[in-house]
Amino acid sequence: MIPNLEAQTKKVKRPKSKVGISSVDSFVQESFDLYDKVYKYDGYAAAGTPLEDEDLDVLEEALAEVTSLSESAPDIINDLEGAGLIKQSKATLQINRTKKALVYSIKTAKALLLGQRQPEKEDKDDTSKSDDYSEQKSSEDSKNENATENEVEDEPSAVKDDLEIYSKFDFVPGDKLLFFDDFSQDFVGDFPSRWNTNGSGELVKINDASNKWLKLISGSNTMYIPDVTNLPEEFTIEFDMLTKGLNKKTSSQSYFKIIISDNNTFDKNTNFAMVEIPFCQFIAQGLIVENNINGKREIRNTVKVDIRKQITKQNHISIAVNKERFRLWINESKYVDIPRLLAANTKMKSIKLHLRGLDINKENLFVSNFKIAKGGIDLRRKLLAEGKISTNGILFDSGSANIQPQSLGIVRQISQVLMQDENIKLNIIGHTDADGPDDTNLKLSKDRAAAVKAALISIYKISASRLTSDGKGETQPVGDNTTAAGKAQNRRVEFVKI
Repeated sequence: MIPNLEAQTKKVKRPKSKVGISSVDSFVQESFDLYDKVYKYDGYAAAGTPLEDEDLDVLEEALAEVTSLSESAPDIINDLEGAGLIKQSKATLQINRTKKALVYSIKTAKALLLGQRQPEKEDKDDTSKSDDYSEQKSSEDSKNENATENEVEDEPSAVKDDLEIYSKFDFVPGDKLLFFDDFSQDFVGDFPSRWNTNGSGELVKINDASNKWLKLISGSNTMYIPDVTNLPEEFTIEFDMLTKGLNKKTSSQSYFKIIISDNNTFDKNTNFAMVEIPFCQFIAQGLIVENNINGKREIRNTVKVDIRKQITKQNHISIAVNKERFRLWINESKYVDIPRLLAANTKMKSIKLHLRGLDINKENLFVSNFKIAKGGIDLRRKLLAEGKISTNGILFDSGSANIQPQSLGIVRQISQVLMQDENIKLNIIGHTDADGPDDTNLKLSKDRAAAVKAALISIYKISASRLTSDGKGETQPVGDNTTAAGKAQNRRVEFVKI
């Protein structure tokens, strides 16, 4: 038997927009239609109104449907494979919110049918009922005074549910953008104008998503080189990677090679460092790391990991180079950390991508959102020394305040500063590019700053009293809003000691 439960809790908000994946949109809509039905009858219980026989019949039917929907959730998650990163992120947020609604609906419908749902208490100060949905309210709450009384903001709970797995992610992107290409300035079917190759490739769209991907062609010596030269001693690389068509017949010699080189030609390198990501599915190949120093190989080794399942999905690749040190992450997991992989006192000039071993008629590799930035060093010291840092390394879904999980390395470092000195208070300020209306961008910048604040509160347990948030919209650009790189510079978050 279920114990007596108090009626009515704070309402879970129905998503306002669709994801664009039919199974997910149907799952969300059907779940919230049933949730609203159960919530209505829960309201009767809150008011002490007894349910009629017809009401109980409706609840019985709703319980059966909700239980069936809940059991189908794993299949819905599988449908996200192959969707774009933005769609996946948005869908994950909506599915997690929907799961809360389903859990509530099942638990509450059972209690109502057994007559074990109790009227709501009179004590208005009792906030314990909201614990399942939000631990901290952000400064943005004051802007929602006209919202439905029982609704709560989603940011803190969404942040906690979907980003907590990345809470120990320690990649910190560079803070001075050197190169960024999302291919928005190029046409589908063309080779991107800011890259060079000795082979071929083309820009494509996948699943009707708005973002473009560079399709790489497998070849014995084909290289893809972004237009960046004279790399600094410390820099970071980030990009999204998507594979299609990998299966048990994929060659054991299929690898994606990322090379940091002392020249920007297609010739053999005297000094280089590289990692090869395997695509083979029938055996676990592991990642290969290799270098050449003054024309001589000093390191070639296989990192024994099994990433076969992971590599069939869309992934975010992060690389940090700190002088000789080389580190690589796939999503939140760090797989390579070699203190002296690059040649000492040697100027690196380019980044090269190479693909080999895939059957181009069946198997494909795509990359997008390629970013190179100077830095990637400890932001904690800079914040303590200068009292202020600005970073474009905290990424959000397009037009949204949903933090992309790969950005949590920066948020983690900020939390460590606050934990070290409990007297420090910070103002978090969001900025956007100039795309869209001014008022929309102003609101978006405020929401994004509030989302970062919420992450510090709910993931890293920083007191809300030590944080404020604000937004400036597009009013303080630092880059050219007519280019993809300039827009990426303008999309930034500032942390200022107060």
